[in-house]
Amino acid sequence: MQNTTERNNLFRYSKYQAATFIALLFHAIGLVGILFFNKEFFINTTGLNLLLMFALIMYTQQNKNLPFYIFIFIAFTLGIIVELIGTETGLLFGNYAYGKALGPTIKNVPWVIGINWFMIIYCCGITMKTLLHKMMNAVSAENKISTPMLKTISVIVDGATLAVAFDWMMEPVAMKLGYWNWVSGDIVPMYNYVCWFVVSLLLLFIFHHLKFNKENKFAVHLLLIQAMFFLLLRTFL
Repeated sequence: MQNTTERNNLFRYSKYQAATFIALLFHAIGLVGILFFNKEFFINTTGLNLLLMFALIMYTQQNKNLPFYIFIFIAFTLGIIVELIGTETGLLFGNYAYGKALGPTIKNVPWVIGINWFMIIYCCGITMKTLLHKMMNAVSAENKISTPMLKTISVIVDGATLAVAFDWMMEPVAMKLGYWNWVSGDIVPMYNYVCWFVVSLLLLFIFHHLKFNKENKFAVHLLLIQAMFFLLLRTFL
């Protein structure tokens, strides 16, 4: 029985390592390609890269059940809806429009943006649960605050803050790469980040309360890899 458990753990860790290696490799290739080789070609492969990262999340997610698939559907659908409202009316995020680099669209919104909303929220939620687990237990013991309350606050509020920080890091790069553009030019309106925070709060509330496995080290690694990817492009592009 113990040997079986050890083999399962080893297999799980090897899956994380393989997925992390693939994600790191493709982001490194994309980074070098954009900075030093055929910039337009590598920009146009962004949609395929997002699909590959989504496939790796599916590969590493343990015990996929109905609530997990429900969350994917909700995150994708809500992501597309808020982006449609944003691009069509400017009532959410501000006045902006998507370019052609992200591929086929639903009206004026690339459908991979729905997948991107899922991945960002999923990775931020998993990261908060992973990094804050021990800290929350220690704080709850000292202050006699219930752990469930701390988990809810940390995952939802801190996760939304992390998602906004990720968007802030990504915005200048996305404009330079032609993913989307703001009517105001290079200035990203503060309203964009307010909307990001509110939408992320809602999705992370759903994420937290749906009962599916939320232990995935690859999600943490992917968030760090993507953050470093955009940070390096932001610095050198």
